[in-house]
Parts: sequence; structure tokens; C-alpha cells
Amino acid sequence: MNKPFLLAAVLLASPAAAQDVTPRANEPVAAVLAKPQPVTAGDILDRPYRVLGPVRATVRKTTIFDKPVSEVKVYRELWERARRMGADAVILADYAAPETELGKVGAREASGKAIKFVP
Repeated sequence: MNKPFLLAAVLLASPAAAQDVTPRANEPVAAVLAKPQPVTAGDILDRPYRVLGPVRATVRKTTIFDKPVSEVKVYRELWERARRMGADAVILADYAAPETELGKVGAREASGKAIKFVP
């Protein structure tokens, strides 16, 4: 058997290859609230909050010929759902790569935590 192929198969099958290694930077609350959508991939450590619950969204392209779904559009959808819950911001926001499965082309799954700041 071809050794490079075997090595690639082992690396892809290992749990370490499946882990998300994206660094999660912590942002100050002022920086998050200054955004049009107060959504961050990191956490907020300089102000106490309570978690209202998870927020999830699937953002799709209108047609297969549209541009890929951007981070701004994903964050906007997460924020709209969190705002309806009474949230002040969304933390630990994450979204997947665009789908390539037939019927889901370009759709992105997104999730985060809706939070409310404690006075």
C-alpha cells in the first residue's frame, strides 16, 4: 500500500484532525456592542452575563448562482434570533463551511450562545 496515502488516511481519521483549532479571542464588551450585530466568536470576560440559551440558524443562498454566504450575513441571522430572545449579544458564534450536498448547496449552519448582561 502507498505510505503517503496510508498516513493521510490515519491523520484524517484521528480525533485531532476533526477538532476545531480556530483561536477564540476574548473581546471587551464595548467592542462587541459597537458592532452592527453584537456577535463575537470569542467570549466576553469583562462584564458578567447570564446565558439565555443556544441560538442556531441555517443561512442559505437564494440561488446556486449567488455569492457564498458571508460571515456578516451569518452573524446578522444569529443576532436576529438572539434579539427575539431578549439577548444583549451572542458569544461563541461559530459557523460551518458551505454545504456541498445536493439541495443544500451554499447553506451554512451557525450557532452561538445568546446572553443578557447582569447589572
